[in-house]
Amino acid sequence: MIGLLTEKSKGKVYLVGAGPGDPKLITVRGRECIGLCDVIVYDRLASPRLLRYLKPGAKKIYVGKLPDRHTMKQEDINQLLVDLALEGKIVTRLKGGDPTIFGRVGEEAELLQQHGIEFDIVPGITSAIAVPAYAGIPVTHRDLASSLSIITGHESPDKLDQSIHWDKVTLATGTLVFLMGVAKIGYIAEQLVKHGKPASTPVALIRWGTRVEQRTITGTLETIEAIVKAAKFKPPAVIVVGDVVLQREKLQWYENKPLFGTRVLVTRARAQSSDLVERIEEFGGEPCEFPVIETREPQNLETLALLQAAMADAPSYDWIMFTSVNGVDYFFDWLKKLRIDIRQFHRARIAAVGPKTAEALEKHGILVDMLPVKFQAEDLLDSLAENLVPGQRVLLPRGDLAREVLPRTLKDKGLQPVEIDVYETVIAQDQDEDVLDLLRSGGIHVITFASSSTVTNFLELLRRMGVEKPLDLLQGIDIACIGPVTARTAADAGLNVTIQPEDATIDGLIEAIAESRLKHRTK
Repeated sequence: MIGLLTEKSKGKVYLVGAGPGDPKLITVRGRECIGLCDVIVYDRLASPRLLRYLKPGAKKIYVGKLPDRHTMKQEDINQLLVDLALEGKIVTRLKGGDPTIFGRVGEEAELLQQHGIEFDIVPGITSAIAVPAYAGIPVTHRDLASSLSIITGHESPDKLDQSIHWDKVTLATGTLVFLMGVAKIGYIAEQLVKHGKPASTPVALIRWGTRVEQRTITGTLETIEAIVKAAKFKPPAVIVVGDVVLQREKLQWYENKPLFGTRVLVTRARAQSSDLVERIEEFGGEPCEFPVIETREPQNLETLALLQAAMADAPSYDWIMFTSVNGVDYFFDWLKKLRIDIRQFHRARIAAVGPKTAEALEKHGILVDMLPVKFQAEDLLDSLAENLVPGQRVLLPRGDLAREVLPRTLKDKGLQPVEIDVYETVIAQDQDEDVLDLLRSGGIHVITFASSSTVTNFLELLRRMGVEKPLDLLQGIDIACIGPVTARTAADAGLNVTIQPEDATIDGLIEAIAESRLKHRTK
């Protein structure tokens, strides 16, 4: 069982492969270990999105290496794992790819063993296989290559000659995969040709494979060094040598997805963002979750008293009008807390704004009587015009920031709207500082807003995080809004709204973003 300790005074270390970069390529066991640990020790080749699986309060220690410097020496990392475990901590050491393939896991595990510390090695999907696959290159092929060699290229030429027997490796297998060898590509190609590989042998280099920054270049052993220099191609990258590279022309798939190369900032509350996140991933983009709002039960005693009184008057309502999924979910939560049977609302007809709101009601066994073709409060009233009778009582379970157009118009028509705040919206806490780095470096391509409160809270959070002029920081980033009300709030705040779908749904938003990004790629 995960988490059992051999000694109560000692912790345990999980040496986990994070996979090649796409956070969904981590193994089930690896994700379990992230959720279990007290401390996570990770490097830059592990997707930062995996950190969302940490339990509350878990400590994060970054020990990543960059090409021009080491944040922490390997010997110090080894000792760090020992020290943390001796403190009784459960530690997850998260390493890119598979920890046993040039991941130096043996050194880490050996020192743990010397100190009597229990450890597990959790394999990961190696970049040697996954990265070529995402570039449309299978490393083996029935007609082209029945064997594979994985070779380190991250050494000086003299060390490469000591660790690689070029005369044996060059023709040993059908496909050669070099990891971390971009800076030595000329020397590698020279040695392969010198020891028998034809100069015309296809070569591919894939940088940041499986990620939004993935970039692929191809050539031959004779031409690849010049191509790399001309393209100013930088590490980290995987090098594939062999005829399997030619399969890319037919099998390229990831780079053909509509949102390939696009990182989308999602500002919705985390509880409501899953549909949007999944659709972004399905279209080949990378979602970056930055929830700027949180919802909770109202804290004001007067508000709670009004809510309870309105709910207790259940039999008197002719209509219940829901304008959001949150309104539905919190309404039913209050029914449970106040011990009110839904059948007490037997007189009320049910109306909803938007298909997602209607779906949320269906999950509670309620089918709506009225759903407008468009998804604003104004459209709901237009759809209901023939069914609204002066004097009817209308219950409006909403949030504290809901627009006033619905109750005001109902009053103007002679109806009796009863507004209750079943939840309140507050600015989110504990934001990821890495998002600022992405914004400053141009790593965010699209920002999505699903409500007016996400717009105002997002700008406020940037100010709280030290950004004096948020609008300047967001120049050049596409702003995508669901619905004209949200778009108007963004425009009033000074943002340039470039994407606004006609269909104010998640699917409509994704399709509009994909269409916009395709125009960027074809310019």
